[in-house]
Amino acid sequence: MNLPNALAFFRILLAPVMFYLLINAHSHFSGVHISWINYFAGLVFVIASVTDFFDGYIARLWNQKTKLGAVLDPLADKMLTLGAFLGLMMIGRANPWAIYLILIREFFITGFRVVIASEGLNVAASMAGKVKTVFQMIAIGFLTMQWWGAEILLWIAVFLTLYSGFEYVYAYIKAIKK
Repeated sequence: MNLPNALAFFRILLAPVMFYLLINAHSHFSGVHISWINYFAGLVFVIASVTDFFDGYIARLWNQKTKLGAVLDPLADKMLTLGAFLGLMMIGRANPWAIYLILIREFFITGFRVVIASEGLNVAASMAGKVKTVFQMIAIGFLTMQWWGAEILLWIAVFLTLYSGFEYVYAYIKAIKK
């Protein structure tokens, strides 16, 4: 296993830690002020998010792109962001409709990628998909820390999530018409 794949696997391991911290803050950490649990959950999320940048950067820089990495990286991203969004929704910090829209897009596009791969096509992630990921991560950070503007950022992330999904489908349609 190369370093980029190890970083993606590490992100997969951090996803349930983040989820656990969010949903068990009150029951398992009595005597600890909630803000400290928020800080720790935020730190776990930041560490995991940073590995997302570095696994791709190192894979390209050291020419270590692998088929395993092509599967692990998006899987790790989904596990981290969806775990965080579900945890935040469960504790009342994220709008259930926003999370539902994000979830259905993520599941749809993940299944859609399987179809695309089975047809031997390559539809690369767009800039909108990368911007979507950044906004999702920023929204998660703001929601975790209960900062002002978190709800606005969440809805911006929802819009970008849906837009990038439509863009992905459009790219597929263009690819099959060639």
